[in-house]
Amino acid sequence: MTQNRVLQGRILTEAGWMDGELKLAADGRIEAIDARLASGRAVERYLLPGFIDLHVHGGGGVDIMEGGRAAESVARLHARFGTTSLLATTMTAPPIDIEQVLRALGSSCRERQPGGARILGVHLEGPYINPGKLGAQPDDACRAVMEQVDWYRSLAPVSLITLAPEIAGHMDIIRQLAEQGVKVQLGHTLGSYEDGVRALEQGASGFTHLFNAMSGLHHREPGMVGAALAHAEYAELIPDLLHVHPGAIRAALRSIPRLYCVTDSTAAAGMPDGEYKLGSHSVTKCMGGVRLADGTLAGSTLTMDQALRNLVSIGLPLADASHRLSLYPADYLGLADRGRLAVGAWADIVTMDADLNLQQVYVEGEQIGLVDA
Repeated sequence: MTQNRVLQGRILTEAGWMDGELKLAADGRIEAIDARLASGRAVERYLLPGFIDLHVHGGGGVDIMEGGRAAESVARLHARFGTTSLLATTMTAPPIDIEQVLRALGSSCRERQPGGARILGVHLEGPYINPGKLGAQPDDACRAVMEQVDWYRSLAPVSLITLAPEIAGHMDIIRQLAEQGVKVQLGHTLGSYEDGVRALEQGASGFTHLFNAMSGLHHREPGMVGAALAHAEYAELIPDLLHVHPGAIRAALRSIPRLYCVTDSTAAAGMPDGEYKLGSHSVTKCMGGVRLADGTLAGSTLTMDQALRNLVSIGLPLADASHRLSLYPADYLGLADRGRLAVGAWADIVTMDADLNLQQVYVEGEQIGLVDA
């Protein structure tokens, strides 16, 4: 594929919208941005930072828990929809299965394969969750023990762990992980508002798929949702407009300054309706969603380009929507050279037309073929 090293259009820079051109360097970074303040003329093309998805279970018919080279196949599928980096996300499973998957992910994280998104690390979603709030997770939840967590982390770069703070011993685990620089999110939890506040005090830094699989908000029992809305700086949310009502999304946007969005995508993403795997579960894709046999939502079919369009459709300005798919997740992980279009940052770029249809994707300067290319 011919590599276009100069991109022109309306550029979302750190200083705001600019009209001009962006030059890609040979090393995969942004060499220069030659631009001026955006004019009022019609936009032919937007240049946005590539999307960063911190919760990805699968895509293209492949599930992360298959191990082997599965994560690389998933990374290729999502790159075709504008995701330039991601966290490969595990499911609750027996220890031997988690070990096998993490060994494979350790290899996939070390080097990016051509044509795919950068796999930044692992989001360990379970097994340290409340068995009473599994959602679509298999019934293999267990209490966290630091020796096991350390072992898992020795197998692959675990960047983020979801756990239920109300489980005995988990507050201490949260503190130890935070001290070691691991992000801890609260999720799949029956914990109270007080549990959530205490976990934040111990170093927890976010909430996994806000509103879903956690104790809800009641005016006399605010629950984990209440703790997030009242105290969180960061939380992730699935904006497929199926997991969370637009009104609830707007409430979260007013309450959580750096709310960021994820897909929680499954093997069914980018695929036709039918049966797929989600960890040890079989799930069905139909009518735009993915469900277990009992009707429980089981991840999503969302891609990040559609997430952007959904956010804009409920009233977010394009720049704000972009920040919640790129800048905020990058900042959450402490990545100063991703999630923004700036000289010296990685050339992770999406270009979109005036209707926000994806036109081009660049991952570390490599142009990726799109779905309809």
